[in-house]
Amino acid sequence: MTYEELAKLSVEAKKIALPPYSNFHVGAALLTKGGKVYLGGNIETSSYSLTICAERTAVFKAISEGEREFKAVAIASDSPDFCPPCGSCRQVLFDLCGNIDVVLINHKGEIKVLKMSELLPYAFSDIDLKK
Repeated sequence: MTYEELAKLSVEAKKIALPPYSNFHVGAALLTKGGKVYLGGNIETSSYSLTICAERTAVFKAISEGEREFKAVAIASDSPDFCPPCGSCRQVLFDLCGNIDVVLINHKGEIKVLKMSELLPYAFSDIDLKK
């Protein structure tokens, strides 16, 4: 699967988002090393701290299905520009998916590819727990 195809799936994943308060739709498409894709949309609750982002939805779906090896995640939002993952999602992605590619897509259909290590330099990880 190309990153352009993965990015388009993240745009489609925005349709499964449930943001009744912010009305800001985010979609994520997580690609495993085996070629399977897991989609996620952001899901909001009236208690904002219990809201879950699209990226974490996709990761948790994949992990709950037994997936452990990932290649990339694509992220699309209602913002006209590229929308990188929030800090919480960066930590979850780094911990559970490793230094994967992060594919961002804007409203013009342009993509930008970054490594997780670029988005979360000096990341806290399991290595820090073993010191």
